[in-house]
Amino acid sequence: MAQSGFHGQKWKELLHLQNAPSSLITRSVRGAEVAATETRDDNPVPGLCGRIAPEDAYIFSLKLRDYPDCEYWEHGKCVIKPDIRVGQTYIYDMKEDPRYLIDKPFHSLNFYIPALALNGIAGQFGVRRVGQLDYQYGTGFHDEAVHHIGASLLQALRRPSEANQLFVDHMMLAFTAHVAQTYGGLRNAEHARGGLAPWQAKRACERLESDLSGKLTLQEIAAEFDLSVSHFSRAFRTSVGLPPHQWLLRQRVSTAKQLMTIRGLSLAEIAISAGFASQSHFTRVFSMLVGVSPGVWRREAQGAPESET
Repeated sequence: MAQSGFHGQKWKELLHLQNAPSSLITRSVRGAEVAATETRDDNPVPGLCGRIAPEDAYIFSLKLRDYPDCEYWEHGKCVIKPDIRVGQTYIYDMKEDPRYLIDKPFHSLNFYIPALALNGIAGQFGVRRVGQLDYQYGTGFHDEAVHHIGASLLQALRRPSEANQLFVDHMMLAFTAHVAQTYGGLRNAEHARGGLAPWQAKRACERLESDLSGKLTLQEIAAEFDLSVSHFSRAFRTSVGLPPHQWLLRQRVSTAKQLMTIRGLSLAEIAISAGFASQSHFTRVFSMLVGVSPGVWRREAQGAPESET
C-alpha cells in the first residue's frame, strides 16, 4: 500500500510510536487520499511530538481516552492547554504546524483529509472549492456523525481482513461529505434524484458480484460509467435500494446459501468461497442478516442434524 498522504509510518514518527499503526485508506474523491488511523500508546516517550510538514489538509481526531491539561502548540509555541475528554473531536489544520506535548497515555482515531478531497465533494454541489473550515483551534466538540463513522471504522481497523474496500470507500465518502457540509459551509444543494439506467444497474451488480471478496473500489466501478464516486454511490442506492457494500454482503449470503445445499462442503470452505474473510466473519454476518447461524440454517434446509459448529 502506498505511503503518500498522512498515515502509518508518518504517525509513527510524529508520535514516537514503536510500530507504524495500520490505516484504512480511500482514493475515491478526485484521486485524493483520505485515511483513518488509530493511534495509541499506554507508555509513551515523553516530549514534544514531531513536526507535521505544512500541507493544505486537516486532521480530525476523535479522542478515545481522556487527556487532561493537553499542552497544544502552533507555530512553535504553546497556545492552549485544554482538558481533552473521551468522545470529543478536535480539528487540526496542517498548515498551522500543530503539535502537542506527549506526557501521558493517549488513544485517538485520526482522520486525514486533504483540501483536494473536500473540493471534490464541492464539485458535486456545483461549487468550485471549500474554503477554510470553520472551527476553533484547541477546542473539542461532540459530533455524532464523526462518532458513528469512527466506531464503524474502528471495527474495520481491528479486523482488517473483514473490511471490504467498498465499505471503507463508502464510510470515507460519508465522512468527507459531512466535513464539507458541516465545517466547510457547503449547503445541502438539491442533487439529481435519478438512479442508474437499467443497463448500468445490471452491469454494476455484475461487477460487484464478480468479486465477492470486495477488493474492487467504488472509484473503479464508477469510472466504468464515467460517473463521480458520490454520484454513482447515490444513484446505485436509488436504483437498487442499498449502498454497494451492503448489496455485496447480501450477495455473499445468497451465494453461501446456495453452497450450503451442497453436502460435503464445510462451513469454513463455504465462507471463503462466498467472499468472507473467515468462518467467524461468515457466521457474524449471516446471523445478523438472516437471523439464525449458518449451521442452523443448513440443518433446516437439508432436514438433517448438523454436526458442524
